[in-house]
Amino acid sequence: MADDEPAPTRWNFLDFKMFYDAKFGRKRPESQNGDAADGSVSNGGSSGSTSNGNGHVKNTSEMAIYEQYRNQDRSSAHTNGALSNGIHNGLQKPLFPTFESAEVLTLAESLSRDIIRGSPDVKWESIKGLENAKRLLKEAVVMPIKYPKYFTGLLSPWKGILLFGPPGTGKTMLAKAVATECKTTFFNISASSVVSKWRGDSEKIIKVLFDLAKHNAPSTIFLDEIDAIISHRGEGRSEHEASRRLKTELLIQMDGLTRTNELVFVLAATNIPWELDAAMLRRLEKRILVPLPEPAARRAMFEELLPAQSSEEALPYDLLVGETEGYSGSDIRLLCKEAAMQPLRRLMAVLEHRQEVVPEDELPQVGPITPQDIEAALKNTRPSAHLLAHRYEKFNEDYGSQILQ
Repeated sequence: MADDEPAPTRWNFLDFKMFYDAKFGRKRPESQNGDAADGSVSNGGSSGSTSNGNGHVKNTSEMAIYEQYRNQDRSSAHTNGALSNGIHNGLQKPLFPTFESAEVLTLAESLSRDIIRGSPDVKWESIKGLENAKRLLKEAVVMPIKYPKYFTGLLSPWKGILLFGPPGTGKTMLAKAVATECKTTFFNISASSVVSKWRGDSEKIIKVLFDLAKHNAPSTIFLDEIDAIISHRGEGRSEHEASRRLKTELLIQMDGLTRTNELVFVLAATNIPWELDAAMLRRLEKRILVPLPEPAARRAMFEELLPAQSSEEALPYDLLVGETEGYSGSDIRLLCKEAAMQPLRRLMAVLEHRQEVVPEDELPQVGPITPQDIEAALKNTRPSAHLLAHRYEKFNEDYGSQILQ
């Protein structure tokens, strides 16, 4: 293969086997002059690797399947996550389960890029307010992992949880907090992760996703904006066949979670829960409203984003709390950013009137935020998520999970 040609992205089984053997430890038989007898991998007449003359093969592309072992000792070769040189110093869990073909393994490799391998590093304490939502999430996900003895039989864990509410209220942060606190494998999945242009691949990706989640259990599959994946089926006659097959496969895999003992949780988030298919709502057993922040939560946000400044005029937190009814957490952050921009604008106006260029180490400090800056920010920032608040409350009354004292 020429240097400027892309590496092959689809493999048949023999091509993948030859590539795998050439790169990861199975040396090719050497000829009399020391060159490798077979120094390239064929893929439709193109070479995917080149021999360097000493029996080793240099590959033109790295495969994401081996990301997990990139920083580990390379002294021994790995085959699908397991040691292949016959030396087993310690049993290591394979990166992937055993798949029936190299094509499915390629799909698993692409999905592995959506795994957050480290902790998302979001604590419960970093989410202001939302006490009811946090309590329900702990009951549904955290407790079954910490105390599996109690969650058996009729009390088996809820496998599907839906977070719904206005945009910008912290649904994604709650999902990341679950993965952080539970130390689960976190699959951050969106519509682009599971939709493929190749016929039949979308259903296979869904199946591979759930196989990977069971293999890496305990794990959390986070489906962000799930309404883009599985809205009402059969609406009109414009729905594409591939979309129906994708939805059906997702429903089948969700149903299969209830018959397994693996701790695999599907955590879905949406801003328009009334657009979801009824069959998916049935499988998402816990439906938790993530509402707009209450006054106490708004005050905590303002105190964190706009901390009090010593020896300066106190900021009007009471005014901020009173004037931001209907603001989401995202709106509050934008409001604080607008307030913090006011003293910077004054400073930039002074610097722009100077003829000479001020060195970076001589630039003056930005002044403090004043109550007048707060009032100006309130005039320039409007809530974005309050118009449908009543509809979320109605959906919560009809389908939501409530905390009964």
